[in-house]
Amino acid sequence: METLNRIMGAVLIVIAAIIGIHTVVEPLYYTSTDAAVYNPVWAYIHPLSALAMVLGVIYGYIRSRAFAHESGAAAATWGRLAANTLFYGFVFTGIVFFSIWFTLLNPDHTTLAPASAGFLWTIVDVLMPVLSGALGIALLRGE
Repeated sequence: METLNRIMGAVLIVIAAIIGIHTVVEPLYYTSTDAAVYNPVWAYIHPLSALAMVLGVIYGYIRSRAFAHESGAAAATWGRLAANTLFYGFVFTGIVFFSIWFTLLNPDHTTLAPASAGFLWTIVDVLMPVLSGALGIALLRGE
């Protein structure tokens, strides 16, 4: 099980790097237009993001429960705080990500204005590398 956790940690770190680097570099080479609002590279990155979301919720929950059982129900420790922050951070980001990604995949059934969708994508693109990287590092350390 430890080996699988380390592999998943490495996968999360690689996905975090891909999303983080592309988010920073994209404005240097892609200009959005009315005809092509989103860069087509995101079509390849979004499935990786979905994988990271699922892994983040699963491993975040496992870590959160492990710290809860380790320290007792009422004890507040830094490890427990970090585990819960990662878990609920992935839950929040996952809800936002999947709602706007499904809207992007099916634009005929959307209630989001383009400006709102762009703002939400920015939030997801900033939170994903932080959450995935932090959980990946924790998994690599065996925490």
